[in-house]
Amino acid sequence: MPASTRPLGAPPGPVPSPWRDGRRWWWLLSPAFPLLVWLNVQAYARSGQEAWLWLSSLIIYGLIPLLDAWLGEDRSNPPESAVPALERDPWYRLIVLAFLPLQYLLTLHGAWIAAHHELSALGWVGLVLSVGGINGVAINTAHELGHKLPAWERWLARVALAPVAYGHFYVEHNRGHHRRVATPEDPASARLGESFWAFLPRTLWGGLRSAWGLERARLAGHGLGPWHWRNECLQAWALTVLLYGALLLWLGWGVLGFLLVQALYGLSLLEVVNYIEHYGLLRALGPDGRRVRCTPEHSWNSNHRVSNLFLYQLQRHSDHHAHPARRYQALRHFENSPQLPAGYAALLLPAYLPPLWFRLMDPRVLAHYGQRLERANLQPGREAALRQRFARPQR
Repeated sequence: MPASTRPLGAPPGPVPSPWRDGRRWWWLLSPAFPLLVWLNVQAYARSGQEAWLWLSSLIIYGLIPLLDAWLGEDRSNPPESAVPALERDPWYRLIVLAFLPLQYLLTLHGAWIAAHHELSALGWVGLVLSVGGINGVAINTAHELGHKLPAWERWLARVALAPVAYGHFYVEHNRGHHRRVATPEDPASARLGESFWAFLPRTLWGGLRSAWGLERARLAGHGLGPWHWRNECLQAWALTVLLYGALLLWLGWGVLGFLLVQALYGLSLLEVVNYIEHYGLLRALGPDGRRVRCTPEHSWNSNHRVSNLFLYQLQRHSDHHAHPARRYQALRHFENSPQLPAGYAALLLPAYLPPLWFRLMDPRVLAHYGQRLERANLQPGREAALRQRFARPQR
């Protein structure tokens, strides 16, 4: 560097280059996923080969876990000095926004196929998994948008949630789950010894009830009733009614079953991820009788490269809970956060199989709490069985 251009008072030697995001272009994998699935649906429509409708499931349950195992983890963090510019960069916001039109394109095309094609049972299931799978992943897009300060981003979060009829997630997650995370009172925090199949109805009903209660209390503070048009649950559900109503007018009532089943599968993908994220973790009671603040130790984390690229680094969940408005490209790894044995995609199938899940994760929960079972978030009715299972041998 010529002396004339060196900053005044700078020591001699090379000036360090500004930090660059080595994953800048790889983040495109996220919006590329709905595009790829739509191309698969297009390939089925042209060829009539129903195998094309199963490729998205092979990617979610097979290819991504294999790539995660092959490419391993990336625990690097951007330097704090680079974070302000990183968060202002519109490139990362455009990547999130690109998901939405592709999501809707696939949903509309999938609904049209469901109404007009004679599919076998396997083909119909493949179509449900293709469309519902992308709409399930879109809940993560809604999650990224729903935490941001611009009102238009929060509205687009509700648009992303409309195909799965899960608009109340926007209310419950932001104002319910983030306040009660890793406590027995949180319907989205799984308990040690609780299977996914027991967790699913509890979180579905609990989240709905919590979202409605939160909005009812908020509106009451303004002197309004719960059925007022300003109720954010009603606003979000209205988008689903408009979408489904338009599809029914276009394609007929026969498409309603497809829309409901793909929505159920899509929201189940969200909830199995919720199940994984905080399984068995508990915020202890402080001296004042209140729960301690949420810290990195209250979320399971994973730094597996590929699944983090597809999921906007959702797996760096501790930093998300500490700084909900922090954008995905700036989320950090914490050494003191409990680490999952694999990425989310690899843990979906074990989560569906309770004996396998308990064998895989229960010892990790116990190790995280120094073999003290009472420090974990225990499933009521399972305490005795868990204590017997993990009883220390007598010397």
